[in-house]
Parts: sequence; structure tokens; C-alpha cells
Amino acid sequence: MSSIQDIQQEIIEEFEMFDDWMQRYEYMIELGKSLPLIDEKYKTEEYIIKGCQSKVWVHADLKDDKIEFTADSDAIITKGIIAILIRSFSGQPPQAILDADTSFIDKIGLKEHLSPTRANGLVSMIKQIKLYAVAYQAKAES
Repeated sequence: MSSIQDIQQEIIEEFEMFDDWMQRYEYMIELGKSLPLIDEKYKTEEYIIKGCQSKVWVHADLKDDKIEFTADSDAIITKGIIAILIRSFSGQPPQAILDADTSFIDKIGLKEHLSPTRANGLVSMIKQIKLYAVAYQAKAES
């Protein structure tokens, strides 16, 4: 399994292949189509990410000491954004997620090309992923 840093570096390199943001948006939409989809039973208010303009649901399970994330969104760009985050963090141990830095988002220029409400949603998605890691890390230590 690749480290979070390795995966994030791959994502940076993939985004660097594109000349303009229209191509990057199209790529994000494609990434959204490959998102590990959340089970319908988790598409409830309990799993919705607060602070997102669109509806975004994220669920996490701990398997073999690694967190597996699934998600969905009702908006195609948002689905692409959460797909990038899940690709970075899914299949990683809770502590690695907590220690991970998210500067790769700035390196691909994502934040500056999002509307303020989508940028807030991005921050909320990262926060939720880290909260799952906190919960599973605490459970592991108890």
C-alpha cells in the first residue's frame, strides 16, 4: 500500500499533466465516477458533511487497522473533490491520516479554483475524514 504522501504526489503529477482548469475539472468529474460509493443506508443526515453547499455523505469502516472510506455527492464536481480525498486517505491507518498534511490541495491549485462555498466544503470534508481517524485511533488505544 502506498503512503499518503506517495498518493498525494501521484495526484499532483496527474494534475500537472493538464494545461488548463477546464481539463482539470473534467478529470475531477472522471475521478468522481470511480469513487467507492457509499451504501444507500449511510445516505442519511448522520453521515452528511456539514458546511458543504452540495450534499456529501462520507462513511468509514476500520478493517485490519486501516480506515476504508466510501462517499457520494449529489454534485459532480463535489464528487470529484471527495474522490481525491478518499484516494489519499482510504486504506491508511488512523494515525497516518491524523499526521498527514493536506498541502497537496494547494499544490494542485484546487482551493483557488473553487467558489468560496465549495472551498469551505473542502475544508469540512478534510475535517470529517480526520474526525473519523481520531475516533478510530481513540478506539484502538482503549
